Amino acid sequence: IPEYLARAFHLATSGRPGPVVLALPEDMLSETAEVEDASPHVSAQPAATPEHMAALRQIIEKAERPLLIVGGFGWSDAACKEIVAFAETNGLPAACSFRRQDVFDNRSECFVGDLSTSIAPTLSRRVKEADLIVLVGARLGEIATQGYALLESPDPRQRLVHVYPDPDEIGRIFTPALAIPSSVGAFAAAAANIKPLDGTKWRAWRQAARKEHLASTEPPPTRWPLDIGRAFKELGAKLPADFIVTIDAGNFSGWVHRFLTYTRPCRELGPISGAMGYGVPAAVAASLVHKDRLVIGCVGDGGFMMSGQEIATAVQHGGKPIILVFNNNMYGTIRMHQEREHPGRVSASDLVNPDFAALGRALGAHGETVSRTEEFAPTFERALKSGKPAVIELKVDPEQVSTRTTIAALREAAKNK
Repeated sequence: IPEYLARAFHLATSGRPGPVVLALPEDMLSETAEVEDASPHVSAQPAATPEHMAALRQIIEKAERPLLIVGGFGWSDAACKEIVAFAETNGLPAACSFRRQDVFDNRSECFVGDLSTSIAPTLSRRVKEADLIVLVGARLGEIATQGYALLESPDPRQRLVHVYPDPDEIGRIFTPALAIPSSVGAFAAAAANIKPLDGTKWRAWRQAARKEHLASTEPPPTRWPLDIGRAFKELGAKLPADFIVTIDAGNFSGWVHRFLTYTRPCRELGPISGAMGYGVPAAVAASLVHKDRLVIGCVGDGGFMMSGQEIATAVQHGGKPIILVFNNNMYGTIRMHQEREHPGRVSASDLVNPDFAALGRALGAHGETVSRTEEFAPTFERALKSGKPAVIELKVDPEQVSTRTTIAALREAAKNK
C-alpha cells in the first residue's frame, strides 16, 4: 500500500495532473502487514531546454501573423506575469483558451480575446489567418477550434508550436512544427528571458486584433428590458482586483466570458467538460476558502436546480457567495442546437421553475429578482451588504439564447440553408 500510494501521488501531480484510482481486492481490507512507510512523493515536471527556446525564437522571427494561445492548468501568478511579459516584450497578440481568461491580463494591449463558446467572429478569422500559433499549456479541442473547423488535421496550415507537459498529448490531433514538452511555469520563465524579437513586422496585425477585441466587448444595442451585457459591463468596472467568479455550463456563460475583464489575482473557475451543476458548489467552496474575497457564482436555471441547495452549506459554514441565476425557463444550449438543426421543433428543453429568490431566502440566503437593467446594480449592492449568501434571479428573455444570436435568427438561418 505505501508503494502504490506513493506512485499514485507521483502520477497525480506529474506531467498532466489528474486523479488516480487504487483498487484493492476485498481480502486485503481484512488483513494486516508490517511495512515501512514510503518516502514522500516527488512531482516530476518537464522543462523547456535552451535548444527549444532557440528554435522557438527562430520560428517566431519568420512569422508575419503570429498568435499566442495560452490556457490549460498549472498557472501560478508568477507564470501568468512572465507569459504576459513574453508577449508584450515581443509584441505578440495573445488569446486564452476556454475558461482560462485569468491566465493573461485582459487589459494588456496584446490581449485579443478568448476561444470560448462566445468567441468573437473576428477572433475566429484571426486564428484562420495566422501563419503561426504558439500554443502554451492548452489543447486545441472542440470548443477552441469551433468543432475542429479553425485548423486542418493532422497538418494545420498554420505553423504550430505546442508547449504541453505531457509529451503523449502533443501531436495527438495536430502535428506541430515544434514540440516542447514543458510545464507552463518552466516555459513561461524561459520565455520571459528570451532575446527580444523585433515585432514591427506584425505590429499592425496585433493592433487590429486588439481593436476588434475591444469592439466585441462593448454590449450591442438590445430591446430587452434586462440588458445583461450592459449590466455585466457595469459590474466589471466595480469589482475588486481579487474577485472570484465560478461559471456553470450553459449558454448564459457567454455573458460572463464576454463582458467581464480578467487579470490575476482574480480567478475564473469553470468546467471545460460541459458538465452542469458546478457553479453553485464551486462558489460555496471558494467563499469558504477565501472568506475575505468577493465570490460570484454564475449559473443557469437548469444548473441551479441540480445543485443550488448547496446554498445551505454556505449558510451553515459562513460562506457569502453571490449567486446569479440566469433564468430563461429552458436549457438554453440544448434549445440553441434544436433551433439550429430542427427549427421550431422544441423537445424537452422547456423548464417550469420555482421562484429562485424565494428559494434562496428559504435556504437562509438573501434573495432578490432583477427584471430590468437599472435594477441590477442596486440589487447587487444590497446583496453585498446583506452579510450572508445571496441569490439574485435574473429574468432573461428566452429569445436571448446567447450573446450573439436569437432564436428568431437561428430559425431564419436554418430556413436559408
